Amino acid sequence: MKIGVVFPQTEIDEDAGGIREYAQAAEEMGFSHILAFDHVLGASRASRPVWNRPYDLDSMFHEPFVLFGYIAGVTKSIGLCSGIVILPQRQAALVAKQAAAVDVLSNGRLRLGVGIGWNDVEYEALGMNFHNRGRRCEEQIEVMRQLWTKRAVTFKGKWHTITDAGIFPLPVQRPIPVWFGGMAEQVVDRVARTGDGWLPQFQPGDAARQSLEQLRSLARKYGRDPATIGVEGRMTLKLGAEAGWESTLKGWKDLGATYVSLNTMGNGLKGPEAHIKRLESFRRVVPRVP
Repeated sequence: MKIGVVFPQTEIDEDAGGIREYAQAAEEMGFSHILAFDHVLGASRASRPVWNRPYDLDSMFHEPFVLFGYIAGVTKSIGLCSGIVILPQRQAALVAKQAAAVDVLSNGRLRLGVGIGWNDVEYEALGMNFHNRGRRCEEQIEVMRQLWTKRAVTFKGKWHTITDAGIFPLPVQRPIPVWFGGMAEQVVDRVARTGDGWLPQFQPGDAARQSLEQLRSLARKYGRDPATIGVEGRMTLKLGAEAGWESTLKGWKDLGATYVSLNTMGNGLKGPEAHIKRLESFRRVVPRVP
């Protein structure tokens, strides 16, 4: 099981030097990857007094593909994972191109985590249909995998048409691994049928074990080896909860997780230095995977 970090999107500020400092520190501490969240637009609460979503107009988000291109240039080996890119609000061919560019510039370090999202405000602004996003997502992945593995693609689907065209350069990984985020039954089925991995939102326990057994049972039903489908857990490094870090990691390992990402956001930390110090505290408390 590999341990990575969640890029503190909303709390790291805008300075490129601070982002470089954070990424290089994570790599030097031996973390396997940096996972980044995604939102293109934030909704204003001024015109939405009952807005009860976790992010809004004042929540800062660096665009994942641009961010990863920058991090790839200031690091050497740390992996890059989107957790998740909201795929159906984007054009599939453009995402395929952007992901391939990151994979080339990072020498094959990208895992593309995708999901369908919840923010209809973003879909409206980007001119995409919010209501058929799940169905379109599957066709988008089919399109992207073809673009990542073939010099020229001819494709005619319900939502996408490509006539003898392709991207260049092709990615290092052919295809780039696609991981799904989300907890709906349709997502679990999608992971079992076509996913390289799953980014669930539960914590270790009986419910998590049942969900993973459902995934593995479905994978066998579709003729796939469940061992080939990765699972990435997540744990928050809460202030004052250091005594439970090791047992939580062990819980993820017992579930068969292949990755765990450490989230330092939501603890009152501000700027890269504070988040780096929190990761250093983790390394002192848990120097190795239990």
